[in-house]
Amino acid sequence: MSIDGRSFLTSLFQAAVMAADPYDAIVRHLPQKPKGRTIVIGAGKAAGKMAAAFERAWDGPFEGLVVDRHGPLEPCRQTRILHAAHPVPDAAGLHAAQALMDHVEGLTKDDLVIALISGGGSALLPAPPQGFQLADEIALNEALLASGAPISAMNVLRKHFSRIKGGRLAARAYPAQVVSLIVSDVPGDHPALVASGPTVPDASNAAEAMRLIRDYRIDLPQAVIDAIGREKAPNPSDEIFRRNEVHVIASARVSLDAAAEKARGMGVEPLILSDCIEGEAKDIGRMHAALVREFAQNGSFARPLVLLSGGETTVTIGHGKYGKGGRNSECLLSAAMDLQGLAQVTGLAADTDGIDGSESNAGAFCDGTTADRIRAAGGDARSFLADHDAWSAFDLIGDLFVSGPTGTNVNDFRAFLID
Repeated sequence: MSIDGRSFLTSLFQAAVMAADPYDAIVRHLPQKPKGRTIVIGAGKAAGKMAAAFERAWDGPFEGLVVDRHGPLEPCRQTRILHAAHPVPDAAGLHAAQALMDHVEGLTKDDLVIALISGGGSALLPAPPQGFQLADEIALNEALLASGAPISAMNVLRKHFSRIKGGRLAARAYPAQVVSLIVSDVPGDHPALVASGPTVPDASNAAEAMRLIRDYRIDLPQAVIDAIGREKAPNPSDEIFRRNEVHVIASARVSLDAAAEKARGMGVEPLILSDCIEGEAKDIGRMHAALVREFAQNGSFARPLVLLSGGETTVTIGHGKYGKGGRNSECLLSAAMDLQGLAQVTGLAADTDGIDGSESNAGAFCDGTTADRIRAAGGDARSFLADHDAWSAFDLIGDLFVSGPTGTNVNDFRAFLID
């Protein structure tokens, strides 16, 4: 059985994205209509698509306001969509965060707030503590992105330097009930960590935030560290959150299961390694390459076989040189170097939101000839990897994977076909 590896892997990616489409999931989790007003809020890289899906599913009046990143969005009839920057916050995000906070003011216990939350909301909703400016939150965000800290650690710190994250937006809506519908992009699907939990508080405290700063050696201005150390985030056991509901309606695991089912239907045996892999992108790439080699060279495993995984890797840039690219491209370039010379293997690593890092690609393809083809084109895979410039490496040989923005986000998608 011979398979067009890239077409096959693209179909699995599409199946994973379709499984994260919010419409069916929202329909399954719609709350009852309230006696009073229905207020819809939202933030994240899937916010526009979630809002459009909600409009199709809800047959009553509501007042909607969501924040999505700059770029084309699915049109909405009743929901106002504000744009902001990702991954580095901008002034538009500052205004959008304030607009969301204003949108939930003055509600009663008979009102209902439906929160449509997805990954990316942390950057889209900058709201630094009193006495600080947007530049301070940008400095925090850039330091976090360069630190190599996992998303869970980043979001603990973000919520301790904010007037909207860590459940504060839900607290503003009290005494209205808040129902949060969440598309998870974090390993483990902890809802309070998605978008730093604007409507979902968690139990992390300032002492934990300070420990994370030390452990990951995050370079922050002393004034920002001092603010994080004295900030008291809402406690999830507080009475104001008692009536609230939280539902994770889409996640990496659901998407990987859909990709596995698609593979079986095409006659390929799938093996899901994990939906919550974290770590340095280049190290995770080498780990996957080692597993691929083991399965490819061990005759006791059925062929064809596809290895699937999800989660969120990180790229530690520090103060060194860096180029273009994202964590998925970097992960795959690292894997490609260790897969050199291995025939009948094709890999894809991509972000399910359709954008991997700084450019317009979702990720990239690789195979056993990738490193050789980069060399033949005048480049060096190892140098590209050292410079965090995986985009340029794959662009050089035409192996970028471009899907366009998908309107959802359940984090990294990796697939390696052994034919």
